Amino acid sequence: MEKSLLGALFLILYLHFGWVRCQQNVEQSPRNLRVQEREKAALNCNYSNSASTNLQWFKQDPRKGLILLFYITSEGKQKGRLRSTLNRKERHSSLHISDAQPGDSGTYFCAVE
Repeated sequence: MEKSLLGALFLILYLHFGWVRCQQNVEQSPRNLRVQEREKAALNCNYSNSASTNLQWFKQDPRKGLILLFYITSEGKQKGRLRSTLNRKERHSSLHISDAQPGDSGTYFCAVE
């Protein structure tokens, strides 16, 4: 089985079993991002369980599978052009991309523990 497909299946199972275990509802928009070079973009993630403590942002790479962008345990992090935020009170996270590059277009996932 292709590595990227296996990674996607693993994420789906992880999210599904996490939801079954804690009745977590995660809504993300958009999932598929299309950006123009040099523009700014943002993805949003809302979740239902206030007991959740950590959040992860992933990007699907067609050749490498799922790539972990951020594992957030506090208010947020920054890596180069990417910045993530986490607001536990509002149960919301966002992923911001500045100075977008063509390779930034793609499928993103947020997962909540």
